[in-house]
Amino acid sequence: VIAVAKAYSSCVGAGPFVTELLGPEGDELRKRGGDAGEYGATTGRPRGMGWFDAVAGRYSARVNGFDSIVVTRLDILDGIDPMKICVGYELDGRRIDRFPLEGGSLERCIPVYETVESWTKSTYGVTREKDLPAAAIAYVRRIEELVRVPASIISTGPRRHETIVLHDVFGV
Repeated sequence: VIAVAKAYSSCVGAGPFVTELLGPEGDELRKRGGDAGEYGATTGRPRGMGWFDAVAGRYSARVNGFDSIVVTRLDILDGIDPMKICVGYELDGRRIDRFPLEGGSLERCIPVYETVESWTKSTYGVTREKDLPAAAIAYVRRIEELVRVPASIISTGPRRHETIVLHDVFGV
């Protein structure tokens, strides 16, 4: 079972979005997402943008039995400083590291962030792991640790060939 997740979070529609960045940070991520990339396909509404949510990712990996994760659009994060990953939530004044399942609790959660090292060198279109900046590799490794699933592929652009295969999950 292969999961596909962006190197950051985005959402269109209603409902709680714990890591949503309102204001200039979210606007910048959306702008970097490309021409129509971060707008709803049907409505054209701007997507909510946020940092990678490792709590939601870990929960999803556990309930879906992921064997690996494909981390897409790493290139969108090029040059963003500071960069963060959501590593936990604060719910009603206490820190939790699990996805809350109690009705209405997710909308009361506040993200707990870890600041991670950013990179300035472009990752756009890179097709070999050795050509990625060390901080970009460290970012993907941190996602692996937090989600508890190895990354098998990293995408560095919107096109199919702009990928780095870390582990051949397709047996090709």
